Amino acid sequence: MEHNLDHFHTETISEPQETEEKRSGFMRFVIDVVETLILSIVLFAAINAVSARIRVDGASMEPTLQSGEFVIVNKLAYLFGEPTTGDVIVFHFPRDPGQEYIKRIIGLPGDRVEIKNGEVYVNDQVLDEDYIAASPVYEDILEVPGDSLFVLGDNRNNSSDSHNWGPVPLDYVIGKATFVYWPPTEWGVLDQPTASAAP
Repeated sequence: MEHNLDHFHTETISEPQETEEKRSGFMRFVIDVVETLILSIVLFAAINAVSARIRVDGASMEPTLQSGEFVIVNKLAYLFGEPTTGDVIVFHFPRDPGQEYIKRIIGLPGDRVEIKNGEVYVNDQVLDEDYIAASPVYEDILEVPGDSLFVLGDNRNNSSDSHNWGPVPLDYVIGKATFVYWPPTEWGVLDQPTASAAP
């Protein structure tokens, strides 16, 4: 007895199609991961281009900043504006540019800074500085060069600053310290009162 095998059919799952779907899903996952990584790198680079993060090391800026605090630095602050007396800035140490220091601007280009009798004078006007730890016990006088800044630590008698090693070239300035982000108890905008002439 003859059977016509042409009339018999069986249902089968297309293995190649199922494999292709798995491969497509895996490739989609890989593409998503790569896109996320690229976006993260771009964002990281963009954030680093406009800001820096530094750790305060030492007591030179007490009571404004404590050793161990972490600060965000605005690297664009002086691209769109000018340094101001009283700004807290981060800069490359003139004697060793590999080191970064944080101090307060006291004298601008062309200013005459004199420290005497426990007070700081800028262009013969005594500054009203309620942010310092104590009055300076040393004396100094300097004409600030046209391309530099005169900086001091708020802890005047425990700070290596312009009264020790001179002015900071403007092109050594990294940016303006703006925000304390660690520890959480100190979290907030950095208070930067403008150093002003006493009435």
